[in-house]
Amino acid sequence: MKKETGGCHCGKVKYEVEIDLEKPVIACNCSHCQIQGLLLTFAPLDSFTLLSGEDNLTEYRFNTEKIQHLFCSTCGVESFGRGAMPDGSPTVAINVRSIDGIDLDTLTITPYDGKKL
Repeated sequence: MKKETGGCHCGKVKYEVEIDLEKPVIACNCSHCQIQGLLLTFAPLDSFTLLSGEDNLTEYRFNTEKIQHLFCSTCGVESFGRGAMPDGSPTVAINVRSIDGIDLDTLTITPYDGKKL
């Protein structure tokens, strides 16, 4: 586990999160993730700290409306979302592309068939 920082394109939304990027990240093909090009990893809510930009976040929910997709109202980037794991524990879905200095070539990317949900 390593502490990473990240945020949106314009810099108004910033976060830090403790995650393990040695684990595979998910490339979901649901209508939302596919069109946005999201690559996701998940962390317990208590491993995540929003450093700035809470007041600049806009929420979007679709389908079952269980996931709180949050994006910067200035630049439109979805850096993270909030939801729950299957066991009900609160989680944060991190858009790995929003991590500062990320080298996507070092990641193991696993497809996920979200279209079936």
